[in-house]
Amino acid sequence: MSALVETSAKDVLLCPACGHETAQQFLYSKNGCEILRCEACGLGRTEAANFDPETYYTGDYFSGQHVDGYADYVGAEAVLRREFAGIVETLRDYRAGGKLLDVGCAYGFFLQEAKRYYDVAGIELADDAVQHARRSGLNVVRGIADTQTLSQFGPQDVITLLDVIEHVPDPHETLSVCTDKLNPGGVILMTTGDFGSHVARMTGKGWRLMTPPQHLWFFTRASIEKLATALGLQLVAFDHPWKVVPLSLIMFQLRRMVGLPTNTKPAGSAIGLPVNLFDAMRVVMRKPS
Repeated sequence: MSALVETSAKDVLLCPACGHETAQQFLYSKNGCEILRCEACGLGRTEAANFDPETYYTGDYFSGQHVDGYADYVGAEAVLRREFAGIVETLRDYRAGGKLLDVGCAYGFFLQEAKRYYDVAGIELADDAVQHARRSGLNVVRGIADTQTLSQFGPQDVITLLDVIEHVPDPHETLSVCTDKLNPGGVILMTTGDFGSHVARMTGKGWRLMTPPQHLWFFTRASIEKLATALGLQLVAFDHPWKVVPLSLIMFQLRRMVGLPTNTKPAGSAIGLPVNLFDAMRVVMRKPS
């Protein structure tokens, strides 16, 4: 599904959540990108030129070399796995076992927690992360969640996209491919920012998750509901969970937000703090049996 529609002005675009052309409100510019918002469902989008995910999502993205990436992903493994273990426990309330595919699995830390209950596999674009996961004994394929990549896996009972859907070029297409791969009764669990949250609305272009061009989409509950309906999925859970966040990432993001250098040696990667600004949502969608 192409995001752009031929018009005389850049104010009517094809919304991947609504599924048709909608009026788009210009909000502001950030990092050389225009940020627009669908007037029908509130879905925000980044208008970015010449952004290449293949060259952007590398080992540098996970090691503090990108101001909008991670401070020290590998060094924070213990903290991240503590957070991921909690997500697995939540997931088991909706699907206790079966085959699980993690889209955008990074270094495989979530898969390490999930494999206690599921037959796991992953997809990841960053080659460094793929190699790390494979050395850890995980079945991880390099690529994106398209038909060709998912053809390497059988039907799934669970598909997870943890802070991933905001990065993909076309969220409707990505979720459609995932839905096709899902067994009846299977679930998709996603986490992403909440563009409709009080914090996002109050902070505007200074919102911590307003990091174009790597964040291409900014979701609201209404846009998620429209996506689920269009794909024939049932939205069975929606919340704003607490999250255990590495102290190094908190400090990294704060330095970026106030304009300080972020290329300093990260500290606090082994320390996790519970955080909830109620600006990040978790959704569970089920494919009807």
